[in-house]
Amino acid sequence: MSMAKALNSGLRRAMADNDKVLLMGEDIGRLGGVFRVTEGLQAEFGEKRVLDTPLAESGIVGTAIGLALRGYRPVCEIQFDGFIFPGFDQITSQLAKLTYRHEGSATMPVVIRVPYGGHIGAVEHHQESPEAYFAHTAGLRVLSPSNPHDAYWMIQEAIASDDPVLFFEPKSRYWPKGDVDTEAAGIPLHSSRVVREGSEVTLVAYGPSVSLALQAADIAATEGTSLEVVDVRSISPLDFEPIVASVQKTGRVVVVQEAPGFVSVGSEIAATLTERCFYNLEAPVLRVTGFDTPFPPAKLEAVYLPDADRVLEAVDRALAY
Repeated sequence: MSMAKALNSGLRRAMADNDKVLLMGEDIGRLGGVFRVTEGLQAEFGEKRVLDTPLAESGIVGTAIGLALRGYRPVCEIQFDGFIFPGFDQITSQLAKLTYRHEGSATMPVVIRVPYGGHIGAVEHHQESPEAYFAHTAGLRVLSPSNPHDAYWMIQEAIASDDPVLFFEPKSRYWPKGDVDTEAAGIPLHSSRVVREGSEVTLVAYGPSVSLALQAADIAATEGTSLEVVDVRSISPLDFEPIVASVQKTGRVVVVQEAPGFVSVGSEIAATLTERCFYNLEAPVLRVTGFDTPFPPAKLEAVYLPDADRVLEAVDRALAY
């Protein structure tokens, strides 16, 4: 199934299993969401469990905090990535800190779903990658599936968590289909995973960049270069063990992301790998990222976002050392 369908199925299963789970967001009910991820759920579960909210992200998150304190498990949809900033204060100042503030006596089982990233031909506020803001904020879990199987299971596991979860859904991966095992998740929620074995260079990616890394690995293979690809899956907490093991094997690593590179998730991965794998590295840790500018007009999207050529150019630089 597609990732959008997998998320829809995962939400449906979570709502059927627990009547305290409810969905809230702009146009998620009757319309089924801009990307149709919640399509049909209001008709099935009713308007009291799938709520169309006012256009007020701060109000959506603030209301979800109150509902969580009353024992509910709200799942909020932020319609587009760039719309999350009106709710930023509620997320970082309140949602992330209430459990700590109450010394563990108050749990915050709130999930905030965020369609993010590029490749849909839109403009700023509709194609951004704000994940680093939230990975930097203590008290939040930050996830990003790259395929339908992970999306199906990770959304359910996020809802089951007693901690607040930022769930970043790559818009460019909503429609491609993949196999989904509805009987078993396969690996724990906060685990990184090697999705392609290789021997010469490790590509580390998450969310929308995993498919790009796999594409680059396919091209490299035709040229006789063996690339290993690691899907991070969980941005915070981040499981470094599979990444470290891969880098110890290959000796070279390129980190790929759509977000700007300065003070980013990729920066943290690069710094940690340099600390932990210094004597294994045959070349500096390299990063392929979006540029440190606001997201450009749609016609410049292909210039701004990383592509296979940029990834392979970084691979060549790593191999040249």
